[in-house]
Amino acid sequence: METIFENIKEIAKRVDSAIKFGELGYSNNSNSTGDNQLKLDVACDKIIEDIFAKNPEIKSIISEEKDDKMELNNNGEYTICYDPLDGSSIVDVNLSVGSIFGIYRGEPSSKSLIGASYIVFGPRVEIVTAFDESRPKLFRLTKSGEFEEAGEITLNEKGKINAPGGTQKNWLQKHKAFIDSLFMEGYRLRYSGGMVPDLHQVLLKGGGLFSYPATTDKPKGKLRALFEVFPFALVYERAGGEAIDERGNRLLEREITHYHDTTPCFFGSEYEIKRLKEAYKE
Repeated sequence: METIFENIKEIAKRVDSAIKFGELGYSNNSNSTGDNQLKLDVACDKIIEDIFAKNPEIKSIISEEKDDKMELNNNGEYTICYDPLDGSSIVDVNLSVGSIFGIYRGEPSSKSLIGASYIVFGPRVEIVTAFDESRPKLFRLTKSGEFEEAGEITLNEKGKINAPGGTQKNWLQKHKAFIDSLFMEGYRLRYSGGMVPDLHQVLLKGGGLFSYPATTDKPKGKLRALFEVFPFALVYERAGGEAIDERGNRLLEREITHYHDTTPCFFGSEYEIKRLKEAYKE
């Protein structure tokens, strides 16, 4: 998958430029869920599509911004599911955003995911990869315009960060009680509204919990399995953490029926996930 990693490096540079200098505001298009697309979403999606199309190893791509699969190379081996610009709605206030990639062998599912990567566009541009059985690796863009490895990522058994997603008035009572209990233990609230920067912060700060539960308005969760949830589940497991659904099952064993299926999801260190399972069981 080395050529795919090289593609992602090129994507990082070009998307970073689009974020810094591209046009903001809404386009005249809508995505698969009927939401109006931001112009940056459309531009970044096109950048990624064009770069992956040149790689003969990639058979097809599925973007969060498109309804269906796009075939690229008949002899390719991999399908890449990606969110071109996660958190694009907070670009206008200059917060960190990101891109997420799940690399699947053949038809995408939790079982066929063999690699994952994400890019953080913040004060620095960083890439995290989980392409083999080792710990996830962090790469940082340098003055020379190249990405240099900055080390491996390992989660501690217990963290200090609590990043709870979803509108609180729509939380289930058991979830609210659990989140409150973490704050009573001294956990710090860290939530920007961007999945990539929030999950990245938990990883680099050594641990904690990111949660996006089932809510009364979104009982099946909000975040999409193939594009967002499964890739981060792989990263967290390789870092020594866990990633589960609302029943306490591994996200990387969850079945989907449609490319755009969503799921409740919880990512964290061993301690926080153990506490969550106990709270939800009660």
